[in-house]
Amino acid sequence: MTSIHIIVFLPLLAALVAGLGQRFIGAVASKTITTAGLFTASLLSWPIFMGFLNGSEAAYVAPVMNWVQSGDLSFDWELRVDALTAVMLVVITTVSALVHLYSWGYMEEDPDQPRFFAYLSLFTFAMLMLVTANNLVQMFFGWEGVGLASYLLIGFWYKKPSANAAAIKAFVVNRVGDLGFMLGIFGVFWLFGTVSIPDILAAAPDKVGSSIGFLGFRVDTMSLLCILLFIGAMGKSAQLGLHTWLPDAMEGPTPVSALIHAATMVTAGVFMVCRLSPLFETSQFALDVVTIVGATTAIFAATVGLVQTDIKRVIAYSTCSQLGYMFFAAGTGAYGAAMFHLFTHAFFKALLFLGAGSVIHAMHHEQDMRYYGGLRKHIPLTFWAMMAGTLAITGVGIVGVGGFAGFYSKDAIIEAAFASHSTFHMYAFGIGVLAALLTSFYSWRLIFLTFFGTPRWAQSEHIQHAMHDHGDHDDHAHDHAHDAHIDGTAGYHPHESPLPMLIPLGILTLGAVFAGFVFHGGFIDAEAGKAFWANSTLFFNEHLMHAMHEVPLSVKLSSTVAMLTGLVVAYVMYQQSKDAPQRLATAFAPLYRFFLNKWYFDELYDAVFVRPAFWFGRLFWKQGDIGVIDRFGPNGSAAVVSFGSKLAVKMQSGYLYTYALVMLLGLVTAVSWMMVRT
Repeated sequence: MTSIHIIVFLPLLAALVAGLGQRFIGAVASKTITTAGLFTASLLSWPIFMGFLNGSEAAYVAPVMNWVQSGDLSFDWELRVDALTAVMLVVITTVSALVHLYSWGYMEEDPDQPRFFAYLSLFTFAMLMLVTANNLVQMFFGWEGVGLASYLLIGFWYKKPSANAAAIKAFVVNRVGDLGFMLGIFGVFWLFGTVSIPDILAAAPDKVGSSIGFLGFRVDTMSLLCILLFIGAMGKSAQLGLHTWLPDAMEGPTPVSALIHAATMVTAGVFMVCRLSPLFETSQFALDVVTIVGATTAIFAATVGLVQTDIKRVIAYSTCSQLGYMFFAAGTGAYGAAMFHLFTHAFFKALLFLGAGSVIHAMHHEQDMRYYGGLRKHIPLTFWAMMAGTLAITGVGIVGVGGFAGFYSKDAIIEAAFASHSTFHMYAFGIGVLAALLTSFYSWRLIFLTFFGTPRWAQSEHIQHAMHDHGDHDDHAHDHAHDAHIDGTAGYHPHESPLPMLIPLGILTLGAVFAGFVFHGGFIDAEAGKAFWANSTLFFNEHLMHAMHEVPLSVKLSSTVAMLTGLVVAYVMYQQSKDAPQRLATAFAPLYRFFLNKWYFDELYDAVFVRPAFWFGRLFWKQGDIGVIDRFGPNGSAAVVSFGSKLAVKMQSGYLYTYALVMLLGLVTAVSWMMVRT
């Protein structure tokens, strides 16, 4: 057994032991086994990544078992290890290991901890299966496994109706995208006769220019297949149209949000497009669609994030926006930049989510930022961790000198979009700069509302409840004995989170600060990147990387100017003129409501899909099932039997002379019939 086998299957083994054996080994052992398994996998992943980065490692395939042999369809279960896999391995295992450790503190009083940790490890295994797949069916297996695990984790607190609804919503919306992915896999097998990823990518250039009949039209074959595959990516990575599940996923525990948003489910779509990048390069139309959808998602989510008051939802829409950056980077051909932003984003987004969890933990599970304020003095370590995450996501840095992680990766995407010089790519460039401004505004808005200003805790119903009923621990979602010190006279005093929650924040802070500076060469440098990505299936556009570094200084400064503008506006509105937000919301009420209602996508889908579906369901139930099938089927048969039995009962009087009369009549009838016949 090689290290890659251990990395992939150790989380599965830990999940099985913790989930099935929890009654025998207890909560502490379950947590220890799953956490140790993930830290072991992470420690084994980093040498593989560094080996590819310094050129000492070569791509290989590790066999597991013979899997499917059915007619012309044949493939084995194999683990592909290359530079692209190595990046995902360190992202997935590192963030998951830290989330496991963080959950020791965050979920300390939950009575169902073994199940939670088993779900976390199962989620990680499914994602590892996805990124190590050497064929599309194995990738789809991991793809669906991630969907299942997300359903289990989002609905972990299954007694909460909102959590159940959010879990179902995530599952159903992803099934829509998965249908596109399945059709894409079917089409790829029909065209290439194989589901092996290397074989498909090698044969793709020969299929350029071919066409296929689809819905009565002749369409370009490669464009159709790439669009179908991208629909699957849109569902998993919450792109515009199939994004509605992502904000509602906040109903799960905060560690779940960090895992889904930073390292697992939402990055699957970006990874799939980059893994199949040589296939997408055969269709400029498909790449343009990816660019437009990604850029539009980036600005959509950023506008919605401006007006959210739930701290987790602000960061959730931030994730949606940053995923848009990754996709339009892939659409412009800058796949290395897309993967680089995926890499850095994992660190600072996990940091922001876990930092938000620390704030929520300190504020007795109050998530509304309007009831925060002045927390930097009470939870200073959490404050500095979230400051690092905010500096990273907003892209703070100096051109030619350096900066935080997002400064390298997000700026590289914006510069690559400009360097491409096509109409759609210039659209992505403009949207990228505008989204950077909005990202800076809502990120600093979160910091100012949470950590600065006057404490507004007395307005919170949760805090008031805690001050009066702090002895009640029946509801885990709202009561933690150690969340804060509560003194009925002095009021509410938040305090710092326990050590298991602070250690992951410290490690992720290092990633948010240094990941961009340390690793940018291997991802986006023309020469180093060419050597690094040569050990993978990723299409590395060396010409674009050269052009990206040669854009005018004004382009390089555009993101920095946008970041500073957002910071200044947020400072003025939330630190100096604190009535400005309300005045703006009143002055631009229609626009404010439009953003607050998330561009009315939920209402639109409810009117177009949900209500008609329920109407048809009731129609088929009441009129079809009950009115026709039951009426003339089982209910009708039962009615005939019942009517016949009632007649038969009436004929059974029990008197002997009645039976004699019937027999006589029968005999007379039989004799009469015989006489007529003869």
